[in-house]
Amino acid sequence: MIIMGGTKKKSISQAEKVQATVAKKQEKESKALQKVKRDIAVPKMDEKQAIKVFGPLKAITVYNTAKTLNIRASTASALLKSLEAKGILKKFGGYSGHYVYALVSTG
Repeated sequence: MIIMGGTKKKSISQAEKVQATVAKKQEKESKALQKVKRDIAVPKMDEKQAIKVFGPLKAITVYNTAKTLNIRASTASALLKSLEAKGILKKFGGYSGHYVYALVSTG
């Protein structure tokens, strides 16, 4: 009778190495789960500041805003949404989440 395959019994040092790598992986996974979701710090902006910043722009987009204010695109998106909720901006056009905003004329 011929027995094929199977694994040999690992030496003590090899078993310790495997156990150490498994422990490191579990430690990394637990740290990843412990990470707290960070809030986006949206810059405070009122109507006068919005007119000053967005007035000269032809098109107000997320990436245009991010470049102008030197902030990340996710922060710029949150800023534009908050300004839209305040009634300072309105969606003018765009598609598929890539919206173009326009200043609401108050006067």
